Amino acid sequence: MKFVKWMVYNAMFKTIGSKVAKLVIGLFICSIGIVMTINANLGMQPWDVLHQGLSNKLGITIGTATIIVASLTMIADFIFGDNIGWGTVANMVLVGLFMDMIIYSGYIPTAGSLVSGLALLIGGLIVLSFGMVLYMDSGLGSGPRDGLMVCLQKKTGKSANVVKVTMDISALAIGILLGGKVGIGTIISAFGLGLAIKVVFKACRFDGTKVENRYIIDDIRYVKRVSEHFIK
Repeated sequence: MKFVKWMVYNAMFKTIGSKVAKLVIGLFICSIGIVMTINANLGMQPWDVLHQGLSNKLGITIGTATIIVASLTMIADFIFGDNIGWGTVANMVLVGLFMDMIIYSGYIPTAGSLVSGLALLIGGLIVLSFGMVLYMDSGLGSGPRDGLMVCLQKKTGKSANVVKVTMDISALAIGILLGGKVGIGTIISAFGLGLAIKVVFKACRFDGTKVENRYIIDDIRYVKRVSEHFIK
């Protein structure tokens, strides 16, 4: 009987392993997309304006600044009562690390003209959207900003769009005060990312609202049940 239980749990852990792989690959692809939008040299996405401003003020890499902002956002998620998943923690840490690795590698060139900048920016938004499909489909929890958006939506009773726009404007305003770079790319990103997500999600036949996320508390309970079964 214990052997059967072991086989069942082994199959479950293999499934979890595939989810983790999908999560990590998705976050890496997201990081590539973000660096592409940065290297477009036309002005950063609203949150990256904040990350760059913080990076300049503290003398740290933009990846480290991304991790700091994501950490503070996740703490806010927790305070507001949002469920934290392993994907939330991985998003907080890995995106910033991957960004620094990709920037340091120099594989993604910096645009030297408006045309190449637009191509890199639009391409980056599309790549970012594909990465989102993978990491969201892993079902291991939303990113820190997405979690905060949902929390604020519940607390204020406002629509998701209103809350998102308010968050983006706030991040952008703080980023500008800290010296983050703003340009036409900032405006294109602010409006274009939503469109890119819509197109890519439709092409992939992916519906994020149907994903059932697994949270850290679920895994704690799961490990507890497994332990109890093997003890019996």
